[in-house]
Amino acid sequence: MPSGGKLTVEAANAIFDREYCKMNLEVNPGQYVMLSVSDTGCGMNQETINRAFEPFFTTKEIGHGTGLGLSQVYGFVKQSGGHIRIYSEVGQGTTVKIYLPRFFGRDADDQLIEGELLGQGDGGETILVVEDDDDVRAYLTDALRSLDYGVITAPNGTLALGILARDNLRIDLMLTDVVMPGMTGRELAIKASKLRPELPVIYMTGYSRNAVTHHGRLDRNLDVLNKPVTLSDLAMRIREALDRRR
Repeated sequence: MPSGGKLTVEAANAIFDREYCKMNLEVNPGQYVMLSVSDTGCGMNQETINRAFEPFFTTKEIGHGTGLGLSQVYGFVKQSGGHIRIYSEVGQGTTVKIYLPRFFGRDADDQLIEGELLGQGDGGETILVVEDDDDVRAYLTDALRSLDYGVITAPNGTLALGILARDNLRIDLMLTDVVMPGMTGRELAIKASKLRPELPVIYMTGYSRNAVTHHGRLDRNLDVLNKPVTLSDLAMRIREALDRRR
């Protein structure tokens, strides 16, 4: 952050269910402790994110970085049986989330009990998913259909507004990413409210909740679903929002 900014450090409990772990084979189902560090710096493009954990890879000038910091963090996390994710947008900032296995005591085990999901669709409810990442959009589509929701997708806000303007389409809730090229999720929701005033909106973000509010991207009172999105969280939050609307 060469011109200054905000750094947000946050801790929380997290659970990775079996569905999430099927998509991320390097992590085991269970309970974790999450440590998140977010900045409002220059951000990274996808190519840089893909190489961020490589030893000696750095975008800094010679003499200003060794390229070993994130690779050492990655090694520590993996040796601890943990998980690490980077979320970043050029010009917006970066969040690094570290997940470490939760310790329950010397004689206690991880009591992850997965019963029935807390929310299911009624067979007719339809969710509009607005997400610019192709892989995330595909995962959300499959997950929502497995919960018995109908799904309509859009890769950006402009196409989403075109879908919302079609009166013949049933849309019960919009699930949108916060940071997207061209139009943010918040800007999309404001425009969508003029087309469908009663439409509930859930915002998805890889940035921590405190980071997106403290850095001014979202208001505190909005529904926020943090990435990585697990099936159980997705089911519960969507059901809660739809039931509130009723």
